[in-house]
Amino acid sequence: VQLQASGGGLVQAGGSLRLSCAASGRIFSNYAIGWFRQVLGGEREFVAAISWSGDNTIYADSVKGRFTISRDNAKNTVYLEMNSLKLEDTAVYYCAARPFLRANVNYDYWGQETQVTVSS
Repeated sequence: VQLQASGGGLVQAGGSLRLSCAASGRIFSNYAIGWFRQVLGGEREFVAAISWSGDNTIYADSVKGRFTISRDNAKNTVYLEMNSLKLEDTAVYYCAARPFLRANVNYDYWGQETQVTVSS
């Protein structure tokens, strides 16, 4: 499965952005999709993930209550709604796929990144 993240940009602290992860190739609805982020010089970290059906979601503690992950299998797209953005949310964001939902970075297929910058 091929993935492409989009929707990043520059936003003020407290603002909102919605990231999209569009998929093509293998059957999208067979895969759990995760969002991850990485700052320059840092390790990639798990942000949120959603099961293939959309019934189950997992969030990192740092984004719980502020970010919402959802998916539309008819459109082969997963979304990450980010609200109440903080300076520390600034990072390159990636989406990735694997067969089963996991809250770690061990995903099989990775997409291109999108930059999110939160300013004061």
